[in-house]
Amino acid sequence: MPELIDGLEIRHYRLPLDPPFLASWDPNPRRTFTNTVVRVRAGDYEGVGSGDAMLGFPGHEHLFIGQDPFQIERHVRVLDNLQFHYGRMWPLEVALWDLMGQMTGQPLWKLLGGRSPRVPLYASCGERKPAAERAESARVLQAAGFPALKLRFHDADVRRDLAVVAATRAAVGPDMHILVDANQGWRMPWDAAPPWDFKTALWVADALAELGVFWLEEPLHRHDYAGLAELRRRARVRLAGGEGNREFSELGQYLQHGSFDVYQPDVVWSTGILRARQIAQAVQAAGAIYSPHTWGDGLVLLANLHVCAAVSTAPFIEFPFDPPTWTPERRDFILPQPLFPSGPGFIDLSEAPGLGVRIAWEALEPLRIETGTLKAN
Repeated sequence: MPELIDGLEIRHYRLPLDPPFLASWDPNPRRTFTNTVVRVRAGDYEGVGSGDAMLGFPGHEHLFIGQDPFQIERHVRVLDNLQFHYGRMWPLEVALWDLMGQMTGQPLWKLLGGRSPRVPLYASCGERKPAAERAESARVLQAAGFPALKLRFHDADVRRDLAVVAATRAAVGPDMHILVDANQGWRMPWDAAPPWDFKTALWVADALAELGVFWLEEPLHRHDYAGLAELRRRARVRLAGGEGNREFSELGQYLQHGSFDVYQPDVVWSTGILRARQIAQAVQAAGAIYSPHTWGDGLVLLANLHVCAAVSTAPFIEFPFDPPTWTPERRDFILPQPLFPSGPGFIDLSEAPGLGVRIAWEALEPLRIETGTLKAN
């Protein structure tokens, strides 16, 4: 008789940030970092996942209690139903996959395909910094062995953002790839500004091509499938996107239109693990790159890294890292140990079962809060 799911719990934690993190996508300094962790049990086994606050989930535990954890196709359909009504529910699917890994004694990357435990990384920067300071930080990342780094646009005058890219290119020379996130695909709740129009996006793409940029993310709204396809046809730089599209059919629209060179649906933000593997296979069969968005906590990063280790052939995968204010110690505070590269520009995932970590629940208790929603600063 297989072990059935007999426990499901959602916990929230908040880490104070001093000094604050000056996120490029938010003018309000981030003085706290809030995490939601889903904990699912079957007998003596436990799986964990993290991500969105799961605010619509309480009251639906009965849909999973008493079920076989390995019936993942069924669980994904139920989670998709819940997502339609409430919001992203994929942290629970990650926890179920972790649970399956614990029960079988296999790491998740092997359960999903087992291509290689080694994942190449790029350093993903997230803070607002002036050109000279960003250029110096790029030199440090290059010296640490990262083959690429990502810069995020944020200025109302795009020419100032381009100046940061130019300074970074001058600092690192031609041998380090630069990726640029335009952040036009979605907006923060307070931001009513329209995204770039087509000609602005094309003008920026041409300017970035002159600076040898490897890819440009989200230069148009996420639902402008035809506009992105036309921009991809005319631009001299690769286009990337899809990090936050919640409906699997939306990602299919990108493929149908040929919108991107690089597909970035986040396992926890966008697809879940089962569908991440499906979209990765379809993307790579179409000759494009699958390199998902991973910005979140350590469990979010691990979920994406395990999928990539199983199926992705991308030249590099996102590793959020922008010291001194965005470090593995801050990013991964819910983990027993933060995740660092195993060597210059790569990380080797372990043979430990599931995601490869066990949460030290008692150590986190001082940071536990009642809700996963953010408070005003």
